[in-house]
Amino acid sequence: MSMRMAKAIVGTLILVISISCEDILEVTDISDDTVQLLAPSDSSIVAQTNVTFSWSEVFEANQYHVQVATPNFEDAAQIVFDSVVALDSTFLGTRITKTLTDSEYEWRVKAMNSGYETDFSASSFSVNTSSN
Repeated sequence: MSMRMAKAIVGTLILVISISCEDILEVTDISDDTVQLLAPSDSSIVAQTNVTFSWSEVFEANQYHVQVATPNFEDAAQIVFDSVVALDSTFLGTRITKTLTDSEYEWRVKAMNSGYETDFSASSFSVNTSSN
């Protein structure tokens, strides 16, 4: 193998590796996307203490920051849930269930990836088990 051919092969390999690394390092900007809250919907009344929070998936997000406050985030008496939920082999969906007592609540979710995040989407609801 000639020196010129060896340099051409090395140069080609470096080019292929650098293009591959660029693809790996590129992170999709999701900051203009919106998490759609599905349930509990705004102003809804949940008649059981086990509340399932569900939202729509944001393409290219790999984490969701989920928070629940009572009565709301502006006048929060208590943050009852605050967690970052990672999409991995142990959590594959866009829903989570929590046990809450009768009260007024506001919940919100934002999507995140390694470089970007969306704004929070928020919704108010109440838990009222006395109507059962």
